[in-house]
This record gives sequence, structure tokens and C-alpha cells, in this order.
Amino acid sequence: MLIKHLDYLAHQKWMSRALDLAQVAGDADEIPVGAVIINSSGNLIAEGENRKERDKDPTAHAEIVAIREASQKLQTWRLNQCTLYVTLEPCPMCAGAIVQARVGLLVYGVDDPKTGAIRTVSNIPDSAASNHRLRVIGGVLESSCRQQLQAWFANRRQVSN
Repeated sequence: MLIKHLDYLAHQKWMSRALDLAQVAGDADEIPVGAVIINSSGNLIAEGENRKERDKDPTAHAEIVAIREASQKLQTWRLNQCTLYVTLEPCPMCAGAIVQARVGLLVYGVDDPKTGAIRTVSNIPDSAASNHRLRVIGGVLESSCRQQLQAWFANRRQVSN
């Protein structure tokens, strides 16, 4: 039981860091999503936040940015000993990249009812086409992740009116 509690505290710690990165993205007029990758020893390997608008790159989602950085630092595309934390359930593109990178564990904050490709709209990791079985934990700091996204979108709607 103690190990599970320690794991939960670690998940909260890293999701809090991902929320901080999401805030950076939101402050830069990007959809506020942040991602963190740690290794099996619990050390930070890479971070990313949404950068689509700033980089003029449709693939610059937080998860992809973090996966690219982790792969460069570790000098391998195989991230099977790593955990990826992300504030929002990954989209189909990011879910595919997570599977291709062989990420060991995905921990996400809030479900995405529009494009969630892990459990909500579709399930890419468990698809017959997937060559990697991804372990997934959803709902870590779910309320904080949801509130951050909702506040950002509400503010955008208010500004555009």
C-alpha cells in the first residue's frame, strides 16, 4: 500500500510540473497542454508544451516536443523505460507517436471528449494495428487539468466577443 501511495505522490508531482508547462503554453496563446518525461529512476529527461502557433508546426504538440527531446538526450527512439506525463489525453497523432516511441507508461490528467485517442474517442494503444502495449493511468490531477483548459477556453471566447 505504501508503494502505491508513493507512486501516487510521484504522479502528482510530475503532473504538477506538466501543469506549469501548460500554463506557459497558455500564456503564449497556445492551447495549454504540458508534458514531462521521466526515466525509471524518477529523473526528469524532457519537457514540452504546445508550440503549434509559435513554431508554425502542426506536429508541435506537447507530447511530440517532449518525445523529441527525450530521444535526443537518450540517443534512442525507444523510450520503454520512461514515463510520459501529459495534462490532456493525447490526440491520434500523439498517441501514435507514444506507441512508436515505445513509452513504458503514459499518465494523463483529463480525458479529451473530442479527440482523445487513448480511451475516450478511440483507443490507439489497444488497437490491433498497435505493435506496443502501453500501460496507461488517467485522471491524475484531473480537476486541475480540466479547470486550466476550461479557464483558458472561456477567456479566449470572452476576448473574441
